[in-house]
Amino acid sequence: MAVGPVGGVGESIKRKEDAKFLQGRGQYVDDLVLPGMLHMAILRSPYAHARIRGVDTAAASAVPGVVAVVTGELMAQHNLAWMPTLSGDTEAVLATDKVRFQGQEVAAVIAESRYIAEDAVQLIEVDYEPLQAVTSPQQAREPGAPLIRDEKEGQTDNQCYHWESGDREATDAAFARAAKVVELSTHYPRCHPAPLETCGIVADVDSVTGQATLHITSQAPHAHRTLFALVAGLPEHKIRIITRDIGGGFGNKVPIYPGYVVATAASLLIGRPVKWVEDRYENLISTGFARDYHMTGQMALDTGGRMIGLRVSLLSDNGAFFADAQPTKFRAGLFHIVTGSYDIPAAHITADGYYTNKAPGGVAYRCSFRVTEASYMIERLVESAALETGTDPAQLRLNNFIPPEAFPYRSATGFVYDSGDYPTAMKLALEMLGYDELRREQAEKRARGELMGIGVASFTEVVGAGKGAEYDIAGLRMFDSAELRVHPTGKAVLKLGVQTQGQGHMTTFAQIVCEELGIPAADVEVQEGDTDHTPYGLGTYASRSTPVGGAATAMVSRKLRAKARQLAAHLLEAAEEDIEFDHGRFFVKGSPDQAKTIQDCAFAAYTNLPEGMEAGLEGVVYYDPPNMTYPYGTYLVVVDIDSGTGEVKVRRMVAVDDCGVRINPMIVEGQIHGGLTEGFGIAFMELITFDDDGNCIGSSFMDYLLPTAWETPRFELGETVTPSPHHPIGAKGVGESATVGSPAAYVNAVIDGLAHLGVRNIDMPVTSDKVWKALRDAGVTE
Repeated sequence: MAVGPVGGVGESIKRKEDAKFLQGRGQYVDDLVLPGMLHMAILRSPYAHARIRGVDTAAASAVPGVVAVVTGELMAQHNLAWMPTLSGDTEAVLATDKVRFQGQEVAAVIAESRYIAEDAVQLIEVDYEPLQAVTSPQQAREPGAPLIRDEKEGQTDNQCYHWESGDREATDAAFARAAKVVELSTHYPRCHPAPLETCGIVADVDSVTGQATLHITSQAPHAHRTLFALVAGLPEHKIRIITRDIGGGFGNKVPIYPGYVVATAASLLIGRPVKWVEDRYENLISTGFARDYHMTGQMALDTGGRMIGLRVSLLSDNGAFFADAQPTKFRAGLFHIVTGSYDIPAAHITADGYYTNKAPGGVAYRCSFRVTEASYMIERLVESAALETGTDPAQLRLNNFIPPEAFPYRSATGFVYDSGDYPTAMKLALEMLGYDELRREQAEKRARGELMGIGVASFTEVVGAGKGAEYDIAGLRMFDSAELRVHPTGKAVLKLGVQTQGQGHMTTFAQIVCEELGIPAADVEVQEGDTDHTPYGLGTYASRSTPVGGAATAMVSRKLRAKARQLAAHLLEAAEEDIEFDHGRFFVKGSPDQAKTIQDCAFAAYTNLPEGMEAGLEGVVYYDPPNMTYPYGTYLVVVDIDSGTGEVKVRRMVAVDDCGVRINPMIVEGQIHGGLTEGFGIAFMELITFDDDGNCIGSSFMDYLLPTAWETPRFELGETVTPSPHHPIGAKGVGESATVGSPAAYVNAVIDGLAHLGVRNIDMPVTSDKVWKALRDAGVTE
């Protein structure tokens, strides 16, 4: 068997992109300095809900070094007072009539330095008339609640959408014949992605040529270019978006924010580059929240403990503008995958979204369009069902999993799962944990009055959007692209429409080329993030890079391999149908010693062509996936709970993931570690909350707690491999799986530890004071 070149699929080679970060040579938007560059600072509303009676900019304009003060009225003169959101709503660029959340953009100062701009912003006087704030969807739907979006024609209440999925009648029938109905109400709290670099832009519009060069913290530069053209009225071919090292995205950098639009308009009007980069306070209070779903679920079970029906209703807190980053056809994102890993024949979901006086949210924070909330809902509900029926939670899941032989499987809400073997993943996790022995230990501890819990959660994610006919962002179909050029010396450049934020694209995609063409991964340079030099794509979010961009890479490599085969036949003086390929070598069948390498063929593509063949070895593919991919896994958590303080310590965490074929196992494990850490933070620490007046509590890392290495538990990883049948190399994507699946496992562990005391739910974050209160209510402590 021939040995392939270094860096193919399945090899844990080191990441090519890490050297610059280790040497402090990353290039972030805030590092950029252009000649003549100005700086922008934004004045934000101190009120959650207030009418604007006037804006006085005289004092700010008089500060030496201030070049311009921009108000909503000025933006309106250029038809930029409002802009469309990704969900088809409208959002104020700079508020003109009233402010609708604390931190909303009201005015901006453009100055020679950021210091001057920040000082001058404080001198802008706004005459506010405070209005009653609406801080929850429950308040928003009450009769007589203050109308938040009174500027929208025909808007008479605070509801922004109603949406249903599934079969109501079939579900009602299932519940009518149920032997047991279990119910759970819970809240998935508002969270924040908190990337290392906040959102920012350096806008450079050439007043002579009209060329706009926008350096943006963007997860989707091509889509942003199109949206900028639509919002600002700039010719799209005159817009170039460059995305450098953006310090992580996690969904926070998919939307277009008002600061981007104001900075671009200011550069256009002034004729000089303008930089705007949020500080951490601005980022935490005003950009890109996630979650905030209030969910109630009911599960119907038959006498044998089979799940026969599922009802879920949810209230979504969308903030002041419906700006969710999701396909426009799905009003609550992909929440309707809430049937999870289970063969539930009937399900019905209703979703209602409401405007509130909070910053707009709905970003897909390391998840695929609301799958995180869906996975949490079903796994918490299954835990409740196990407790109510007296069934071991692992066994209840094994009894109700979609069987391996049922794939491809159509769920009750219409998803077609591509492949899976859920029982094998769970049994591996149970074995790794030593589940039965730990259950015996738990029983012994309970007898001594000690508290210990074992959390079980199995998840199915849905990633890799499109296909384009069904999935879009702001109307742009979800496909993606790859352009590959092999130089005469056999070195290659791969250009992609997706956009890395730290996922390891430079290494992973080079490995796909290596696997398909035999060019060593070290000889493949991957380029992204420049709309003038990469093919059009919809970007990186919702774990779609490998399922879609990776598939495009495999397909363009195969396209070039087909031409190389023709070249090899020419060089070997053989018929093309007699040529075989193996690990970068072409040879005549039966004569493997007489071979031409892919490098030989690349050189011939420019020097020794067959008669009539076009020169060169390059191509481009736009890949529209036939279906989503469905990674899955089982996570198990063991916790010890202090009965006196309520402190929870995670003792063990076992994670078994199946993400199909693993291109670089080391990068996959890194992704899982990151996701499990984020899930831990959401489950136990992170919370953005608001007081009754709509004041945001959680505007710094002193209040919004992120896990560090000190708090984060050790993770034990396992894997199974079930390739996706429709992906060219069988990969499914993994970047979000651990964040999707782990919060329920952590919370289920705490509930399992307290269940014998009658505790059935504690909403996240499960802090020690909440656990202590539950213990006090149960009479365990005082």
